[in-house]
Amino acid sequence: MTPKSKDTSTSEGTDESQGIRLQRFLASTGLGSRRHCEEYIVAGRVSVDGEIRRDLGTRVDPRRQRVAVDGQALRQEPPRYFLLNKPRGYLCTNSDPAGRPRAIDLIPAGRLRLFTVGRLDESSEGLILVTNDGELAHRLAHPRFQVPRTYAVQVAGRPTPETITSLKEGMYFHEGRFHFKWIRRVGTKGNSAFLEVGLDHGQNREIRRLFARVGHKVMRLKRIAFGPLSLNKLSEGRFRPLTGAEMKSLRELSATPRRRRPQAPQEAQTVASAKPEVQRRSTPVSRPGREPEHGPRGRGRRHRKHE
Repeated sequence: MTPKSKDTSTSEGTDESQGIRLQRFLASTGLGSRRHCEEYIVAGRVSVDGEIRRDLGTRVDPRRQRVAVDGQALRQEPPRYFLLNKPRGYLCTNSDPAGRPRAIDLIPAGRLRLFTVGRLDESSEGLILVTNDGELAHRLAHPRFQVPRTYAVQVAGRPTPETITSLKEGMYFHEGRFHFKWIRRVGTKGNSAFLEVGLDHGQNREIRRLFARVGHKVMRLKRIAFGPLSLNKLSEGRFRPLTGAEMKSLRELSATPRRRRPQAPQEAQTVASAKPEVQRRSTPVSRPGREPEHGPRGRGRRHRKHE
């Protein structure tokens, strides 16, 4: 397990006279997110001038020192940013032992090490940001920055106004309180409903689990906006580079963490009363083929079902 390191996204500053943190340099080479790069360091796979370094506080000067992973020297690549309309059936991962198609395979990047910012699960589709900029990816995926996300959802059945209200108020799962920042009806088709929902950060399969809790199975889930980015007319499976204006907006959005809403006393009491139930249920519910939907914290986590 990777030791937790202090989030330095706002405290590290711009003074690099003593070098930059090793994990930050690794992320800038396109090796992966900062958290992913920390795993490489702790595992002893990273060397500086031929010496293995496992300390997450290590600083390096890439201009004067040789940094290598598994013996292969790294160099900083020019940052690249792509907006991809991910089809269903593609994974937001850089490694899949089963050889299933990956979202990054849809972008011919040559020798660039690309990865997705956050995740959409295999059965979800829509907007995903793909880059080799680990520093920006870390900020955009981190819950502290609350980058808004918008999804188009088709669910079985027709949620009542009371159900819509309960989804906005939120429900408690093993990870905490899940809720929609906003939700609106779009239309109906047969015995199904079309809605748009908004999140300010993503938990593991949050949308599917919320609708399942109120008895409406998600039939189709598509992300249509991420911060200032939107799909517009981008076709499924296609991609495009980000514009200068979009990059400026993303950097402004990721510059300052947002303040999270304080937990109301009634909510705190609800969580406290739920804790004994969490402790009693020790057998996790198996969900084969589950893929985390968003964020590095959801990677590979199992959860217990609480009704």
